[in-house]
Amino acid sequence: MKNKVVWITGASSGIGAACAIECSKQGAKVVLSARREEKLKEVKKQLSGPSEILTLDVTDTDGMVDKAEACAKYFGPVDILINNAGISQRGLVEETDMAVDRRLFEVNYFGNIAITKAVLPSMLERKTGSLVIISSVAGKLSTPGRSSYAATKHALQGFYDALRAEVQDRGVHVNVICPGYIRTDISINALNSKGEKHGVMDPNQDKGMSPEECASKIIKAINNNTYEALIGGKEVRNVMIRKFLPKVYYNVIAKMAREKRY
Repeated sequence: MKNKVVWITGASSGIGAACAIECSKQGAKVVLSARREEKLKEVKKQLSGPSEILTLDVTDTDGMVDKAEACAKYFGPVDILINNAGISQRGLVEETDMAVDRRLFEVNYFGNIAITKAVLPSMLERKTGSLVIISSVAGKLSTPGRSSYAATKHALQGFYDALRAEVQDRGVHVNVICPGYIRTDISINALNSKGEKHGVMDPNQDKGMSPEECASKIIKAINNNTYEALIGGKEVRNVMIRKFLPKVYYNVIAKMAREKRY
Protein backbone atom coordinates (compact mmCIF):
# COMPACT_ATOMS: atom_id res chain seq x y z
CA MET A 1 0.00 0.00 0.00
CA LYS A 2 2.89 2.39 0.62
CA ASN A 3 2.72 5.38 -1.76
CA LYS A 4 -0.04 3.72 -3.79
CA VAL A 5 -2.84 5.96 -5.05
CA VAL A 6 -6.08 4.44 -3.78
CA TRP A 7 -9.49 5.69 -4.91
CA ILE A 8 -12.35 4.54 -2.69
CA THR A 9 -16.02 5.00 -3.53
CA GLY A 10 -18.71 4.87 -0.88
CA ALA A 11 -16.04 6.15 1.49
CA SER A 12 -18.29 8.24 3.72
CA SER A 13 -19.16 5.40 6.13
CA GLY A 14 -19.06 1.68 6.80
CA ILE A 15 -16.68 -0.55 4.88
CA GLY A 16 -15.50 2.27 2.61
CA ALA A 17 -14.52 4.54 5.48
CA ALA A 18 -12.81 1.69 7.33
CA CYS A 19 -10.84 0.76 4.19
CA ALA A 20 -9.74 4.38 3.81
CA ILE A 21 -8.41 4.47 7.36
CA GLU A 22 -6.59 1.15 6.95
CA CYS A 23 -5.07 2.13 3.59
CA SER A 24 -3.87 5.41 5.04
CA LYS A 25 -2.27 3.59 7.97
CA GLN A 26 -0.34 1.49 5.48
CA GLY A 27 1.04 4.52 3.68
CA ALA A 28 -1.37 4.95 0.76
CA LYS A 29 -2.43 8.23 -0.80
CA VAL A 30 -6.21 8.10 -0.53
CA VAL A 31 -8.94 9.77 -2.57
CA LEU A 32 -12.30 9.61 -0.82
CA SER A 33 -15.51 9.63 -2.87
CA ALA A 34 -19.21 9.63 -2.03
CA ARG A 35 -22.13 12.03 -2.38
CA ARG A 36 -21.97 13.46 1.15
CA GLU A 37 -19.03 15.86 1.38
CA GLU A 38 -19.51 16.58 5.08
CA LYS A 39 -19.29 12.88 5.90
CA LEU A 40 -16.17 12.57 3.76
CA LYS A 41 -14.58 15.42 5.69
CA GLU A 42 -15.19 13.51 8.92
CA VAL A 43 -13.46 10.44 7.49
CA LYS A 44 -10.58 12.54 6.15
CA LYS A 45 -9.84 13.79 9.66
CA GLN A 46 -9.16 10.20 10.71
CA LEU A 47 -6.55 9.55 8.03
CA SER A 48 -2.87 9.67 8.89
CA GLY A 49 -1.46 10.30 5.41
CA PRO A 50 -2.11 12.29 2.23
CA SER A 51 -5.78 12.34 1.22
CA GLU A 52 -8.25 14.28 -0.88
CA ILE A 53 -12.02 14.45 -1.27
CA LEU A 54 -13.77 14.00 -4.61
CA THR A 55 -17.57 14.11 -4.36
CA LEU A 56 -19.22 11.57 -6.60
CA ASP A 57 -22.66 10.32 -7.56
CA VAL A 58 -22.10 6.90 -9.10
CA THR A 59 -25.34 7.14 -11.09
CA ASP A 60 -23.80 9.98 -13.15
CA THR A 61 -22.16 7.48 -15.47
CA ASP A 62 -21.69 10.02 -18.28
CA GLY A 63 -19.44 12.11 -16.04
CA MET A 64 -17.29 9.26 -14.76
CA VAL A 65 -14.33 9.80 -17.12
CA ASP A 66 -14.13 13.43 -15.97
CA LYS A 67 -14.18 12.27 -12.35
CA ALA A 68 -11.36 9.80 -13.02
CA GLU A 69 -9.30 12.57 -14.60
CA ALA A 70 -10.00 14.83 -11.63
CA CYS A 71 -8.94 12.05 -9.27
CA ALA A 72 -5.64 11.57 -11.12
CA LYS A 73 -4.79 15.26 -10.69
CA TYR A 74 -4.43 14.83 -6.92
CA PHE A 75 -1.66 12.23 -6.63
CA GLY A 76 -1.31 10.73 -10.11
CA PRO A 77 -3.00 7.76 -11.83
CA VAL A 78 -5.03 5.40 -9.69
CA ASP A 79 -3.11 2.30 -8.61
CA ILE A 80 -5.95 0.68 -6.66
CA LEU A 81 -9.67 1.28 -7.12
CA ILE A 82 -11.82 0.08 -4.21
CA ASN A 83 -15.23 0.09 -5.86
CA ASN A 84 -17.46 0.05 -2.78
CA ALA A 85 -20.47 2.34 -3.34
CA GLY A 86 -23.79 0.53 -3.18
CA ILE A 87 -27.25 0.25 -1.69
CA SER A 88 -29.27 -2.71 -0.40
CA GLN A 89 -32.94 -3.67 -0.51
CA ARG A 90 -35.70 -5.05 1.69
CA GLY A 91 -38.94 -6.04 -0.03
CA LEU A 92 -40.81 -8.93 -1.61
CA VAL A 93 -40.70 -9.28 -5.40
CA GLU A 94 -44.49 -9.00 -5.70
CA GLU A 95 -44.51 -5.70 -3.81
CA THR A 96 -41.41 -4.01 -5.22
CA ASP A 97 -41.82 -1.20 -7.74
CA MET A 98 -39.81 -1.50 -10.94
CA ALA A 99 -38.29 1.90 -10.16
CA VAL A 100 -36.61 0.30 -7.13
CA ASP A 101 -35.18 -2.52 -9.25
CA ARG A 102 -33.80 0.04 -11.70
CA ARG A 103 -32.35 2.20 -8.93
CA LEU A 104 -30.46 -0.75 -7.48
CA PHE A 105 -28.94 -1.56 -10.86
CA GLU A 106 -28.05 2.07 -11.55
CA VAL A 107 -26.12 2.32 -8.27
CA ASN A 108 -24.75 -1.17 -7.72
CA TYR A 109 -24.06 -2.31 -11.27
CA PHE A 110 -23.95 0.46 -13.88
CA GLY A 111 -22.30 2.96 -11.52
CA ASN A 112 -19.77 0.35 -10.50
CA ILE A 113 -18.71 -0.69 -13.98
CA ALA A 114 -18.67 2.93 -15.19
CA ILE A 115 -15.96 3.77 -12.63
CA THR A 116 -14.00 0.69 -13.61
CA LYS A 117 -14.18 1.60 -17.31
CA ALA A 118 -13.01 5.13 -16.46
CA VAL A 119 -9.79 4.01 -14.72
CA LEU A 120 -9.07 0.85 -16.74
CA PRO A 121 -7.43 2.49 -19.80
CA SER A 122 -4.75 4.12 -17.65
CA MET A 123 -4.05 0.86 -15.84
CA LEU A 124 -3.76 -1.04 -19.10
CA GLU A 125 -1.49 1.62 -20.57
CA ARG A 126 0.80 1.46 -17.53
CA LYS A 127 0.42 -2.35 -17.32
CA THR A 128 -0.31 -2.14 -13.61
CA GLY A 129 -3.29 -1.65 -11.33
CA SER A 130 -5.76 -3.35 -9.05
CA LEU A 131 -9.56 -3.31 -9.32
CA VAL A 132 -11.15 -4.25 -6.01
CA ILE A 133 -14.89 -4.82 -6.17
CA ILE A 134 -16.88 -4.88 -2.94
CA SER A 135 -19.64 -7.29 -3.88
CA SER A 136 -21.45 -9.43 -1.28
CA VAL A 137 -22.19 -12.98 -0.25
CA ALA A 138 -25.47 -12.07 -1.99
CA GLY A 139 -23.47 -12.25 -5.22
CA LYS A 140 -23.14 -15.98 -4.57
CA LEU A 141 -26.62 -16.76 -3.24
CA SER A 142 -30.00 -15.05 -2.87
CA THR A 143 -32.26 -14.73 0.15
CA PRO A 144 -35.84 -13.46 0.56
CA GLY A 145 -36.43 -9.73 0.46
CA ARG A 146 -33.23 -8.98 -1.43
CA SER A 147 -34.05 -10.17 -4.94
CA SER A 148 -32.77 -7.22 -6.97
CA TYR A 149 -29.90 -6.50 -4.59
CA ALA A 150 -28.71 -10.08 -5.07
CA ALA A 151 -29.26 -9.74 -8.82
CA THR A 152 -26.97 -6.70 -8.98
CA LYS A 153 -24.25 -8.54 -7.08
CA HIS A 154 -24.61 -11.63 -9.28
CA ALA A 155 -24.27 -9.32 -12.28
CA LEU A 156 -21.05 -7.87 -10.88
CA GLN A 157 -19.69 -11.37 -10.37
CA GLY A 158 -20.30 -12.21 -14.02
CA PHE A 159 -18.88 -8.95 -15.31
CA TYR A 160 -15.67 -9.09 -13.29
CA ASP A 161 -15.03 -12.78 -13.92
CA ALA A 162 -14.98 -11.89 -17.63
CA LEU A 163 -12.87 -8.77 -17.12
CA ARG A 164 -10.37 -10.68 -14.99
CA ALA A 165 -9.81 -13.14 -17.81
CA GLU A 166 -9.37 -10.30 -20.31
CA VAL A 167 -6.76 -8.36 -18.33
CA GLN A 168 -5.00 -11.03 -16.27
CA ASP A 169 -1.98 -11.10 -18.59
CA ARG A 170 -1.93 -7.33 -19.07
CA GLY A 171 -0.83 -6.24 -15.60
CA VAL A 172 -4.27 -5.47 -14.11
CA HIS A 173 -5.57 -7.51 -11.18
CA VAL A 174 -9.27 -8.03 -10.41
CA ASN A 175 -10.28 -8.89 -6.87
CA VAL A 176 -13.95 -9.50 -5.96
CA ILE A 177 -14.68 -9.19 -2.23
CA CYS A 178 -17.85 -10.84 -0.88
CA PRO A 179 -18.66 -9.63 2.64
CA GLY A 180 -21.38 -11.28 4.71
CA TYR A 181 -22.93 -9.58 7.72
CA ILE A 182 -20.84 -6.50 8.52
CA ARG A 183 -21.95 -4.10 11.26
CA THR A 184 -22.77 -1.09 9.08
CA ASP A 185 -25.90 0.94 8.29
CA ILE A 186 -26.53 -0.97 5.05
CA SER A 187 -29.88 -2.36 6.22
CA ILE A 188 -30.94 1.00 7.66
CA ASN A 189 -30.21 2.72 4.34
CA ALA A 190 -31.71 -0.08 2.23
CA LEU A 191 -34.64 0.69 -0.07
CA ASN A 192 -38.01 -0.81 0.76
CA SER A 193 -40.52 -1.94 -1.87
CA LYS A 194 -41.60 1.66 -2.50
CA GLY A 195 -38.07 3.04 -2.74
CA GLU A 196 -38.13 4.57 0.73
CA LYS A 197 -35.49 4.15 3.41
CA HIS A 198 -35.90 0.84 5.26
CA GLY A 199 -34.74 2.49 8.48
CA VAL A 200 -34.20 -0.71 10.49
CA MET A 201 -30.98 -2.32 11.68
CA ASP A 202 -31.25 -6.04 10.90
CA PRO A 203 -30.41 -8.26 13.90
CA ASN A 204 -27.85 -10.27 11.92
CA GLN A 205 -26.24 -7.04 10.69
CA ASP A 206 -26.06 -5.70 14.22
CA LYS A 207 -24.24 -8.86 15.35
CA GLY A 208 -21.94 -8.91 12.35
CA MET A 209 -18.22 -8.35 11.95
CA SER A 210 -16.96 -4.84 12.62
CA PRO A 211 -16.15 -2.66 9.58
CA GLU A 212 -12.60 -2.33 10.89
CA GLU A 213 -12.01 -6.10 10.95
CA CYS A 214 -13.62 -6.42 7.52
CA ALA A 215 -11.39 -3.65 6.13
CA SER A 216 -8.30 -5.33 7.55
CA LYS A 217 -9.23 -8.56 5.75
CA ILE A 218 -9.96 -6.68 2.52
CA ILE A 219 -6.58 -4.94 2.55
CA LYS A 220 -4.89 -8.26 3.29
CA ALA A 221 -6.68 -9.76 0.27
CA ILE A 222 -5.49 -6.83 -1.87
CA ASN A 223 -1.90 -7.17 -0.68
CA ASN A 224 -2.01 -10.92 -1.37
CA ASN A 225 -3.43 -10.42 -4.88
CA THR A 226 -6.30 -12.82 -4.29
CA TYR A 227 -8.93 -13.21 -7.00
CA GLU A 228 -11.86 -13.45 -4.63
CA ALA A 229 -12.47 -13.35 -0.88
CA LEU A 230 -15.46 -14.34 1.25
CA ILE A 231 -15.45 -12.29 4.46
CA GLY A 232 -17.77 -12.74 7.42
CA GLY A 233 -18.88 -15.20 10.06
CA LYS A 234 -20.97 -18.35 9.90
CA GLU A 235 -23.09 -16.94 7.09
CA VAL A 236 -20.33 -17.41 4.51
CA ARG A 237 -20.73 -21.17 4.97
CA ASN A 238 -24.09 -20.86 3.22
CA VAL A 239 -22.20 -20.50 -0.05
CA MET A 240 -20.84 -24.01 0.39
CA ILE A 241 -24.20 -25.34 1.62
CA ARG A 242 -25.89 -24.00 -1.52
CA LYS A 243 -23.25 -25.60 -3.71
CA PHE A 244 -23.12 -29.05 -2.12
CA LEU A 245 -26.49 -29.32 -0.35
CA PRO A 246 -28.83 -27.25 -2.52
CA LYS A 247 -32.05 -28.82 -1.22
CA VAL A 248 -31.08 -27.96 2.35
CA TYR A 249 -30.28 -24.39 1.32
CA TYR A 250 -33.56 -23.86 -0.57
CA ASN A 251 -35.60 -25.23 2.34
CA VAL A 252 -33.82 -22.94 4.80
CA ILE A 253 -34.42 -19.77 2.80
CA ALA A 254 -38.04 -20.76 2.14
CA LYS A 255 -38.47 -21.05 5.89
CA MET A 256 -36.95 -17.58 6.26
CA ALA A 257 -39.59 -16.22 3.89
CA ARG A 258 -42.44 -17.95 5.75
CA GLU A 259 -41.20 -16.51 9.05
CA LYS A 260 -40.55 -13.10 7.42
CA ARG A 261 -36.95 -13.10 8.64
CA TYR A 262 -35.48 -10.82 6.00
